[in-house]
Order: sequence, then C-alpha cells, then structure tokens
Amino acid sequence: MIKNFLKIIILSVFVFASCSKEDSYDEISVDAAQRDPLTAQQVNSKIDEAIATKGSFSWKNASNHLLWSASFRGNHIITIGFGNSATDFDRSKSADNAKTQASILNLVAHYEGKSKEDVLLSSDSYLNLVDVYIEKQETIIALRKAAKIRYVEPGDYKYFETAQQKVSLAESSSSSSSGCGFESSTLSTSDFTTVSPGAKVPWSFYQHNIPTAWNTATGRGITIGIIDTGVSPNQTLLGTNFNDGLSTGRTIQKFGTYVDSIWPWSTSTDGPNDQCGHGTSMSSVAAAPRNDNGLPVGVAYNSNLIVYRAASNVVLDGYHEQNGVKNAFTALANNTSVKIISMSMGHIFSSGKIEDGVKYAYSKGKLIFCAGGTSTSFTNFVGVIFPAWMAETVAVTGVKEGTSNQKCDVCHSGGKIEFTVQMQRAASGNTVPVTSYYDNQNDYVGGSSVATATTAGIAALVWSKNPSWTRDQVLNKMRQSATYFPNRNADYGYGNVNAALAVQ
Repeated sequence: MIKNFLKIIILSVFVFASCSKEDSYDEISVDAAQRDPLTAQQVNSKIDEAIATKGSFSWKNASNHLLWSASFRGNHIITIGFGNSATDFDRSKSADNAKTQASILNLVAHYEGKSKEDVLLSSDSYLNLVDVYIEKQETIIALRKAAKIRYVEPGDYKYFETAQQKVSLAESSSSSSSGCGFESSTLSTSDFTTVSPGAKVPWSFYQHNIPTAWNTATGRGITIGIIDTGVSPNQTLLGTNFNDGLSTGRTIQKFGTYVDSIWPWSTSTDGPNDQCGHGTSMSSVAAAPRNDNGLPVGVAYNSNLIVYRAASNVVLDGYHEQNGVKNAFTALANNTSVKIISMSMGHIFSSGKIEDGVKYAYSKGKLIFCAGGTSTSFTNFVGVIFPAWMAETVAVTGVKEGTSNQKCDVCHSGGKIEFTVQMQRAASGNTVPVTSYYDNQNDYVGGSSVATATTAGIAALVWSKNPSWTRDQVLNKMRQSATYFPNRNADYGYGNVNAALAVQ
C-alpha cells in the first residue's frame, strides 16, 4: 500500500514537472526605445530602403520592432506559418500539425494574457498556417524564437495606403496600363485581323505565330485557372456565349474568394463578379470564344476556364486580398481538371500565406504563370514582383513589337523572367485588343498582365496537343520554342515563345 502510494506521488511530481516545463515561457523585455511603434510612413521607408539596397524585402529579415510596428498598423494581425521544416506547408502531410498549432496558440495566449479563442482569427484547412491577433511585441519575439515556426508576418499591413502610393495607383488605374477600368475603345483596323467566322485576332498573336498554331491545337480539353478580380457579369462572351461558334464543347466556371470588408473577421465573399475589369480582360485574352460576334478571340479559344475573384484590384495589399489569393490557389490545386494557373497580380514583397498557396498548387502538378510586374511612377524601381520571383512560378513580362529585350513602357524585367510577349506596338504604342467589360465592346490591355495571360493560353495549346505530358514537359517545349533557347537572356529569360513551333 505504501509502495503504491509512493508511486502515485512520484508519478504526479513527474507529470507536474513535465507540464510545467512544456508551459514555461521565457521572460522577455523590450528596450525602451523600441516600445513605440513606427508610423506607416516609417515602415514603408524601411521596406523601400531594403528593396533599393538589396533588391528585395522579406519580413524574415525585418527586425522585431519593424514587424511589430507593421502589425500594429495592420489591425494587430499576425500570420504564422509552422511546420517541421521550411517545406512543411501541407497539413495533410504533417502528422503533428494539430499539436504544433495548439502549442503556438498556447504561446500567443500566454504572452497576450488572453484565451486561445480570443487570439485565433483563422486556421487554414490545407496549409500549416494560422492568423492571430497580437498586440504585444514580446509575443512576436517569443514566436520568432520558438521551434517549428516557418515565418511570422504582419497579416494586414497595407503598404499602399499612404497618400503618395494612392496617387501612383490612380495613375495605373486604367486597363490600358493593366489596372482597373471599365472603359471601351475603338480598335484601330491595323491592330487586328478578322478570321472566320467573324472574330478579331489581335496583332500580337501573329508576333507569336498563334494563328498558325491553331491549325494544330486550340486548347481543347485543357482547363486554365485564372486568379484575378473575377469576370464581368455584363460580358456574355465570358458567360452564356462562352461555348459558341468554333468554341463549342467547353465550360466556364466562376467563383469568389475575396471578402470585401474592412473587418478582418468577416468571412462572406462578395461573389465572382468582376468589379475592376482586369480579370475580365485576362480571361478574354486567354480564352475568349472564336465566334461571329466580331470581338477579339482568346489564345486558347477551346480551353475551359475556371475564374476566381480573389482580390479587388491588381495589388495584393492587406488581409482579405492575400487570403483570397491563397484560397484560390488551394482551390485550384485541389481541382484535378486544372492544368494551368495564371495570375496577373502581385506585390513588391512576399506574403507567406500566398507562398504556401503557390507551393501547394505546384505540389499538385500545376503550371503556374505570374506577371513580372507593371507600374508607373512609384514602383518602377522594383524588379520582378512577388510571386513571379518564386521558383515555383513562371514569370512573364511584356516587350515592344518586334523585340524580345525591350520592355514595354510600364513593364518590369529581371533575372527571374522566363518568357516575354510582344504587347506594345512600336509606332502607335497601342497594346492588345480584348473584349471589354460590357457586351459588344472592345478594349486595349497591356503590361506584364496581358503577357502572362497570353503565355498561359500558349501553354494550353501545347498541352492540348500533348495531353499526356507533365508540366515540365510542356514548359521545356515552350523554352525550346523561344527566342534565346538554349541560352537565357539576363533580364528577359528565353524571350518570345513561337506558338507554332511549340505545338509541333
């Protein structure tokens, strides 16, 4: 009896000691000079300085004070990526993800002096990441010291909210420079050729021998996923008339992952309808139908489309836009019919949750094209933007007519670029004709955005010619068909893809 009693005491002491050790946390103090948060202008200045001196900015390299200041200016939201290694992002492949997440929430709750329920904003279903509310700099310091933490980032910091950046965004607000816009344009007759049964072929398609490629492949049987601002409900060529003319036997699906709310806890999306115009243009150039409506045809006019409204505009700034893009990537990743993903949006620095979404889609075999960057006065000092600079994506930019190494007036270039598309005319400066936001109207669209959607369409042509191929086989064929192959230009990659060669 006494022996049993002693065993119980010893066991209880051991359990208590174990629990105490697991729940023990370091005492953390913050220097007096670091206790006040930086202003948004000061945070932006630090980011700009890093980009100017190092070529890029990452929150991983930011000081604790800078990271906390950005979260303070961004609704106190922090995104935490966790896992056993830098590549452990997939929940389905992490046996202990629930335990790791619980440990992280315990840590945050301890330093914040709140319950786990009060600090947790959201937990991703597919990726090893959580969004939490953090007010104290000590919590961020503790997290960055903890085991199994892949990254700690501000989840709702909006870089483009100062007055100067708003001016810059306004400058690039028209569709002609690859931003938002609902306008239409009268097309110059020199910018298109009419083909049967009455569709307009943009001038740029001929620069890449796309019409010749149509004799071999038109994209049939291939599904392209577009992550953008959605599709206009007023453009029937991307709706009820999508499956029309020479483009029969295919489908278009529309979804929304963007939450249009100033409140981070809101979860209701506002649907698939484009409220910017950009997504409509990208969908048009990739796969608009070839019929007798007298409007511009898309590159892969027989491919299927799945379009996500994932953001309000082309700059992925803030919690709901980055969340919307991440959710679109995971949804397309889990859709086995999708071969290609095209996204003509981005940011001048990375987002861990979007990185995870891209890597998740890549792990599912998707071929991902992203815009190298389009801007005017404010961000033209930036090279290739995120996520186009990632190893898992194919970065595309726009060049001027008749060239493969003269970027368009508003396009970015750099070592991460893989392909280029001629999308700006030499004499007139006109860009690429597309169907407009409204029925029976045309428009022009430019920048690396239209270059990216065009390249995604060419990939669909190649894949439809070779339906059993892998992503790498399709990509290698495109490289082999481009200007500089087998070499690579320092700022323009392999250059312009010859679609006719690519489908041979």
